[in-house]
Amino acid sequence: MDNIKHYKHAKLARRKNDNFAPNELTVLGSKCSIIADFVQKMSKKLQKRAKIGYLDASHAETTEPPILDEFIAHQSGNLQVTSQHKLNAYNERIRFSDYDLLFINGNHYRGAKQILILDNEKEASVKKRLDQLDRIQFIVKLNKDSRYFDFLLESYPMIKNLKSYHFDEVDAIADHIHNLIQETIAPVQGLVLAGGKSKRMGHDKTQINYHGKPQLAHAVGLLESNLLNTYVSLAENQDIDQYQVIQDKFVDLGVFGAICSAFMKDPNKAWLALATDLPFVNDTLIKELLKRRNPSKVATAVKGKSKEFVEPIITIYEPKAYPILLSYLSQGYSCPRKALINSDVEVIEVDDDLIRNVNTPEEYQEALKEIALKA
Repeated sequence: MDNIKHYKHAKLARRKNDNFAPNELTVLGSKCSIIADFVQKMSKKLQKRAKIGYLDASHAETTEPPILDEFIAHQSGNLQVTSQHKLNAYNERIRFSDYDLLFINGNHYRGAKQILILDNEKEASVKKRLDQLDRIQFIVKLNKDSRYFDFLLESYPMIKNLKSYHFDEVDAIADHIHNLIQETIAPVQGLVLAGGKSKRMGHDKTQINYHGKPQLAHAVGLLESNLLNTYVSLAENQDIDQYQVIQDKFVDLGVFGAICSAFMKDPNKAWLALATDLPFVNDTLIKELLKRRNPSKVATAVKGKSKEFVEPIITIYEPKAYPILLSYLSQGYSCPRKALINSDVEVIEVDDDLIRNVNTPEEYQEALKEIALKA
């Protein structure tokens, strides 16, 4: 017994994070007002392409904490929050989990990656933070006469080989930052939802033959033909040999549990979930869904043109969807559609028939006739 190791934590896959967020850039090398101006300019250029946040320190003179937390909502959708809050890396990773990029004022907080502004007046400030400059992405020269400080050249002999910009090259800098964001976009994996009980159909819907093969094989083929590493989602008491399998860890929660179980296996991938009871979904629709994927949103979902809500069983769920789903579960909700319609989601409208569910023997016979006519 003495040789058995004691583990405090379960061996769970963890989402990749920087210090405070999944992806962050510290801006340092100049005074706070210039850093804030730089962040504002970059955010304005990037706002339609990514979700951006900014972490800074308060410069207010008062240090009195508020007597209560205030949440002031404007009808435009803006929410102003004043609260007593101490930064904590674990809590902030939840707070910033759905941001594509978090800018950080490097005069106050240390970030995992850096943008260094060369400002001749701030040589001493940069020298004080020299140990923070371990992953400089590029250089921004505040003025034409901005110089590389001797201690920078001594510590980082290759620093002049980094891409450099002048401060007013706003478009070029924004494009560079956008490219850095693109590098962090999660790859998509396939998840075929096959853990249902098929009660209304009366027999296993995954084995129904609509297209010359069992529907499970057809659905897996649709995703694999689009180069997606694909898994089959099964209930905890199910098993299958010929496919990669993810068994439900969130028991008896249906589609919601299947999606959360996929994220539990790998929270650093996006998951294209596809149910087996959608026999009219075709390769064209899968390609369109992948083409129009918007990774800055929580998900990219398909909606029938005459339907009010999106269809959660043919949706790309981004990694940022995982903490949102768990927060709904903590409130007692296990409906993925509820999470989607109350989140920032990219919606693709299609003809209703393309995403029609087939759940009963009568619907099955009708679907067979329609598919045969189209063949």
